[in-house]
Amino acid sequence: MEFHYPNGRKYGRPSSSSHFKNEAMKKHSYSNRGMTLEEDLNVTNEYYREQGIAIIHKKPTPVQIVQVHYPKRSAAVITEAYFKQPSTTDYNGVYKGKYIDFEAKETQSETSFPLRNFHEHQISHIEQVLKHGGISFVIIRFKSSDELYLLEGCHLLSFWARMVDGGRKSISKKELNQKGHLIPLQLAPRIDYLRIVDELYFS
Repeated sequence: MEFHYPNGRKYGRPSSSSHFKNEAMKKHSYSNRGMTLEEDLNVTNEYYREQGIAIIHKKPTPVQIVQVHYPKRSAAVITEAYFKQPSTTDYNGVYKGKYIDFEAKETQSETSFPLRNFHEHQISHIEQVLKHGGISFVIIRFKSSDELYLLEGCHLLSFWARMVDGGRKSISKKELNQKGHLIPLQLAPRIDYLRIVDELYFS
């Protein structure tokens, strides 16, 4: 089956040798540096659900089906599809009766987070969530140091507006320490971001 990105470029499946090499590298990386941000958050959200704390899920990536093959009358095989550009953020759900919606991003930089990692439609979505009384924020991970920050949506909108006005195109680590909230990594839940949400919205 062929997958295409929104620009028409084919999504190529790696060869078996490169696949096993990548898997080995990933396993080595995980054993030394932990899981990816997405995996950590998925495990955290599963813990929240199992403990009856919150219902939060990762939104699926929209796919446009183009061609379908029917080898049997009772079976259908998708032979070509396109990844649609996501229109919102990564995660949403309900916590203590409030709607929660957030994005998760990682950076290789050691000193700042590039605002270009966000898309304009994501910023617009966060703005709309806040306008309607929902809780919206971003979780940012610095890969080099494995530091995680929760940054409220209102502050992200301010940094974005500054960039649009011709200002700095990134959020410095100093600014994140001032406006954001450091999330310590732990065993269970792995990334307890709801502890920060409690302090900000329910204390």
